[in-house]
Amino acid sequence: MSDIIPCLGVVGVLAIIFGFLAFLRYMNYKETIALAEKGLTRPEVKPGKGLLRWGIIIGTIGFALSIGLYPIGFSSGENYPLHLGPWMLGGFVPLFLGLGLTLLHYLTEKE
Repeated sequence: MSDIIPCLGVVGVLAIIFGFLAFLRYMNYKETIALAEKGLTRPEVKPGKGLLRWGIIIGTIGFALSIGLYPIGFSSGENYPLHLGPWMLGGFVPLFLGLGLTLLHYLTEKE
């Protein structure tokens, strides 16, 4: 019985997040329909800015997680090289994903 409460909490949080995203998508749809009824179109967004923006955001989150997780290596009883253990994946994965998105932005940039 005690295991059901955390499970319901996780499901509830995910339902709120995905419900909010669905609501945003629905509002975007309604806005597009309202513009189309008036004979207007959406202003075009320049492609490519999203990669850089998300790359910087995800990279800095990964960097912060890496800095925050690094002291665990000193307190663990294991001897890992440079005190980098498997817990560092929580910071390295978003760090290198962000670096990859930033690199992709600059490699595919059109002048």
